[in-house]
Amino acid sequence: MRRRRIVCVVAASVLTLSASACGNGSPPGGETRSEGRGTPSEAIGAKDFDRTDFGDSTNIDNAWLPLKPGTQWVWEGHAFDGKERIRRRVVTTVTDLTKVVDGVRVVVAYDLDYSNGELGEAEIALFAQDSGGNVWHFGEYPEEYDGNKIVKTPAWISGVEGASAGIAMQAAPQPGTPSYAEGWGPQVGWNDRAATYKVGERICVPVDCYKDVLVTREFSRTEPGAFQLKYYAPDVGNVRVGWGGPNEEEREVLVLVDLVQLTPEALAKVRQEVLAQDRRGYEISKDVYGHTTPAEQALGAG
Repeated sequence: MRRRRIVCVVAASVLTLSASACGNGSPPGGETRSEGRGTPSEAIGAKDFDRTDFGDSTNIDNAWLPLKPGTQWVWEGHAFDGKERIRRRVVTTVTDLTKVVDGVRVVVAYDLDYSNGELGEAEIALFAQDSGGNVWHFGEYPEEYDGNKIVKTPAWISGVEGASAGIAMQAAPQPGTPSYAEGWGPQVGWNDRAATYKVGERICVPVDCYKDVLVTREFSRTEPGAFQLKYYAPDVGNVRVGWGGPNEEEREVLVLVDLVQLTPEALAKVRQEVLAQDRRGYEISKDVYGHTTPAEQALGAG
């Protein structure tokens, strides 16, 4: 799940953190640092991307971000648009579809982002794992909605218009290590970075209680004084998202409320939705998304 900002009725994903994993309170430490606000190659990022280092790229078994086809996470919470409290729901499904992006075969994930019960954004997100176990984010094709109308498609794709893949999750995160670029999409303002914040945490969410949780801190160089904390349980993935910093306006909280492995029938339904959006992407975003190969079902899937 990526950082978002309010579009139409869509609330942001720079989210609220409670001081204890299972309770309420203020963000720990009150951090406001804005490290990594220069070019994407300052730390781990564009300069480290090597498309020849992705042998088994669609087998994403990173302990903190496992992307197994058919897995679906559902997060719920709230955010604020000014004084208005907005109900939030985000559904992410790992499909059994793949594409080739910037010379690498990637896994296609599908995000549905709801605010107050209305779909605000449907997004195709693209990931691959390198030989060292790091998961890379290769870009995305989002469709932002106002009612049933697509009003915006701010796509960025690695290798197109100066964009480059970035790291979605390191293989062995360690506190105190440099921040890293999560991708670089200059034409749409994608410049998020992340760093390992804590390890060994314990957290409870509606789905379960988890130990040995990793916490990452995400921020944008263009939004100093605001950041996001994401909690990752081993072999599960993201289970909570929170916010921090004096300049954070949306103050959103999301927690994992459901985690399932879809049936073949349910996965096939999602696949058809994604394939329809994939086809639209070639018409709406032909100069960006059109540089990817059409999505196709992975060998042996289905």
